[in-house]
Amino acid sequence: MFNDIGALELVTLVVLAVLVFGPDKLPKVIQDVTRTIRKIREFSDSAKQDIRQELGPEFKDFEFEDLNPKTFLRKQMDNDELGIKELRNGFDLKKEMAEVTDAVHGRDADPSSSGSSSASSPAPSSSSGGSGRIDMSKKPETSEKPGDGRPPFDADAT
Repeated sequence: MFNDIGALELVTLVVLAVLVFGPDKLPKVIQDVTRTIRKIREFSDSAKQDIRQELGPEFKDFEFEDLNPKTFLRKQMDNDELGIKELRNGFDLKKEMAEVTDAVHGRDADPSSSGSSSASSPAPSSSSGGSGRIDMSKKPETSEKPGDGRPPFDADAT
């Protein structure tokens, strides 16, 4: 319970307790505190037993410490029925992220064709002659059907 309290902290707590309660009342306070802690532990143990009885014989080896996510994962990693260690060892995060990045940028997954991907992308065309520049003052033409009933997509509104 008090695993992380050192000797200096313990001495400080004792000195504070003597100053706050006084040397006359301190033994009575210590007895009251230990009695309260004992009652809380008894209540907790009886509640655990009641829960185990209500769950039935299927959960006879149920431990409440397993409800802690860290304990549950540690226990599952030791008991490798699901093949979690194989999945963890076979998963290369850098490779997966590189594949996702390549897919987003429209490049091929292999590095040998990454130089040709920029040459194969079409250049933007415009209706203002052969200058190769896009005229931002004109609205782009939409290929929407008039009977569709949906408003045109506006990228600035999203």
